[in-house]
Amino acid sequence: MAINEIQLERVDFEPGKSFKLFSPRLRNTFLWHYHPEVELVYVEADAGIRHVGSHISGYTQSDLVLIGGNIPHLNFDYRLRSEYHQIVIQLRTDFLGAAIGTSPEFAAINRLFKLADKGIAFTGTTKAVVAERLKKLGELSSYQQLLELIDIFQQLASSSDTVELNKDNTSKSFILKDKIRMGAVYEYIDANYHQKPDVNAVAAKVNLTTAAFCRYFKRQTNITFTDFVNQYRIERAKNLLMQGKNITETCYAIGFDSLSYFNSLFNKIVGQNPSAFKKTWVDQNK
Repeated sequence: MAINEIQLERVDFEPGKSFKLFSPRLRNTFLWHYHPEVELVYVEADAGIRHVGSHISGYTQSDLVLIGGNIPHLNFDYRLRSEYHQIVIQLRTDFLGAAIGTSPEFAAINRLFKLADKGIAFTGTTKAVVAERLKKLGELSSYQQLLELIDIFQQLASSSDTVELNKDNTSKSFILKDKIRMGAVYEYIDANYHQKPDVNAVAAKVNLTTAAFCRYFKRQTNITFTDFVNQYRIERAKNLLMQGKNITETCYAIGFDSLSYFNSLFNKIVGQNPSAFKKTWVDQNK
């Protein structure tokens, strides 16, 4: 994919089905894309990047996210190094037809799909229970899958184990309007985070002056370009530490020259130093 492109994904459905259930494997592809269909993603992996709309963060062990139609997002398996398992469900744009907006029984699901325009991550018990249900979908007939999916969405709609990934859905239209420019910025950061990304270079790539780009980026993400790059670096550092890398090689691998600064920044963003983070991870996975 060229640096100035975002992919509109065409979703093909089997005849007679109102949803698509599959397990993509795209970890070597930077797929910054969007599609009109609502999407539910579950992934199990040591650690990965969650990038939905203007939100970017990391996940560890597993992630369950509901993404509204036309919200640009990165594939959740991007750059995963170890083995992983992923389940993706995409819904036809007319999923459940007019009933979803008119039947009171579907009121909660209708609200859920509207909230999905912000991107919703599910945590705790909800994530664990829904994950097990999703894993068993392949054993069911199409009709049973549909009924199970509706019940899963009802469970998600009733859950308080939620994190809204974008502060409001008004960012959706702005992101879509400028999806090509932000896609170029994100791809540049991903390709250069370990080489001290140059704000002047990325500004030139999107045809803005440096000052205009800094204002633009802050408006899009609510943080500065430097802070965003540092957050991205630390998410990569967490990934490397969980793969068994030591702290020193992790520090240099993500582009820092000073071990003390790396430790300080990691502690500021994560809430614990790299050594404590790694120990916690190892203890949890014994």
